[in-house]
Amino acid sequence: MALTPRLWAPYAGHVDLLLPAAGGRTPLQAASDGWWASDVALPHGTDYAFSLDGGDPRPDPRAAWLPAGVHGPARVFDVDRFPWTDGGWSGVDVRGAVIYELHVGTFTPGGTLTSAVERLEHLVALGVDVVELLPVAAFNGRHGWGYDGVAPYAVHDPYGGPAALQAFVDAAHGLGLAVCLDVVHNHLGPSGNYLHELGPYFTDAHSTPWGPAINLDGPGSEHVRRWICDSVLRWARDFHVDAFRLDAVHALHDDSQRHVLAQLSDEVAELAEELGRPLGLVAESDLNDVVTLGSTQDGGWGMTGQWADDVHHAIHALVTGERHGYYVDFGSPEVLRTALTRVFVHDGCLSTFRGEPWGTPVPDDIDGHRFVVFDANHDQVGNRALGDRPSSRLDTGALAAQAALVLLSPFTPLLFMGEEWGATTPWQFFTDHPEPELAAAVREGRLREFSGHGWADLYGGDVEVPDPQDPATFAASVLDWNEPTRPEHARLLEWYRVLVALRRAVPDLGSGDRMRTSLDVHPREDAQDGPWQGVLVLHRGGARVVTNLAHVPTAVQVPTARPLEVVADFGGGVLQPPASPDSPLVLELPPRSVVVLA
Repeated sequence: MALTPRLWAPYAGHVDLLLPAAGGRTPLQAASDGWWASDVALPHGTDYAFSLDGGDPRPDPRAAWLPAGVHGPARVFDVDRFPWTDGGWSGVDVRGAVIYELHVGTFTPGGTLTSAVERLEHLVALGVDVVELLPVAAFNGRHGWGYDGVAPYAVHDPYGGPAALQAFVDAAHGLGLAVCLDVVHNHLGPSGNYLHELGPYFTDAHSTPWGPAINLDGPGSEHVRRWICDSVLRWARDFHVDAFRLDAVHALHDDSQRHVLAQLSDEVAELAEELGRPLGLVAESDLNDVVTLGSTQDGGWGMTGQWADDVHHAIHALVTGERHGYYVDFGSPEVLRTALTRVFVHDGCLSTFRGEPWGTPVPDDIDGHRFVVFDANHDQVGNRALGDRPSSRLDTGALAAQAALVLLSPFTPLLFMGEEWGATTPWQFFTDHPEPELAAAVREGRLREFSGHGWADLYGGDVEVPDPQDPATFAASVLDWNEPTRPEHARLLEWYRVLVALRRAVPDLGSGDRMRTSLDVHPREDAQDGPWQGVLVLHRGGARVVTNLAHVPTAVQVPTARPLEVVADFGGGVLQPPASPDSPLVLELPPRSVVVLA
């Protein structure tokens, strides 16, 4: 399918189409509302660019392929050339699914979508339902997290470009795996962002941590909104992507009558009906407000689900004992109980870290599967000073406990690549900015970010923050696929497989019913300072998840209305037979162990 170039550039007096292979300039014709159009049909593989008012070449903001990088010309990509084999694919509902988050560049030593395909069988064996790719939109340089992309329609060429993404999705579908794409609409990166030259893509009416906000409610915003919505629809239609994780939607400032996410939700729902398969939208939001999940007919944003950071914080702070930064209000078992049943810990109460009341309560009738939870993800690992994973600070028993609390919670669990075997490789913040000034600014900014967060106390001494621009920082973050074969890692990996299987085999453990979820707490009276010690009994309907976070053996009574048996055991727990039909169950737990009863 040939491309007939079009460009929305209301700031330009005239626009030329540039074809580097042919040379010369072909004027575009002015159309309505600031659009410029060409009657030239460009075949697949043709390089092209635009020139505004005789200026330097600029790539197409809707370019699918940027093989020369974000500053070079676009290349026409015919989406219909790929020989899809997923005609029978019926999709996956992300609610209640097991999601696996991976970064293409560090998931495998090859660092490409093609090499990632070679590891999909591992995810199938683990029991994963949805593979979530960190952003693949094109950005400057070779290595980066992807959140500084500047071309949201293009696939980063070092990952393999657009054809490689189609092949990845097709291979995933062939193995029964859905694909979720992490997309960033709240800002663009600093290098290769030419949108400000074209039209009012940004506005000073709102601000974000990255500068002026994307223009969603000012003059010309209808075209900016169309640019955002069209990109998502295109990934779903032409690349067969199943779901989208929408980055930091609280930074999508929109005072218009209909929020852009409501518009996106309605349009995605229409496309899902047309395609005959579910399409999911999962918002990352710092607002602690279920407006994200509300019906678009009632003023909500219509998201399928949203991330719930408070659940992570409650688990992490309890198990590790960390209280610095935003963990200050977390760490007690009572807070964990709140998170596991009410989702938001800050639901209108004071957030000490923010210095103000925060959030709203989650209504009881909202299913737990609408919330995505985790004990690690790219932010919670990568934004630590050393990019250290929980496995660097916790023993295997504590890692097993965290996994059970997440995977057998009433929520939708997300795993971060490598956590399933307790990967020891860090996942650090890495960049590859070619511009010396930008590289220096990122390096200095990273050092400032960690100057006052108590990291020296946490790590037990002065902290040397890895240089984001050092190639060694990136190299250290690549997963070591030899680790899963080693005994202690293999033991944890098998535990993850067992927990995922239990979600499917035991209805109570896979349920999203928060009203049938509760937490009993049995603290050790003689526990020393440090991370909390004791036994937690998580009630999931008629099932029980019992974790001993103490360093000594412990016996605990497990209340139940019916006979239970051990269906999973990490550490060697023993269930004593009741002395009489009316006697409570007594579970003997070794130190740092987990037992699941159903």
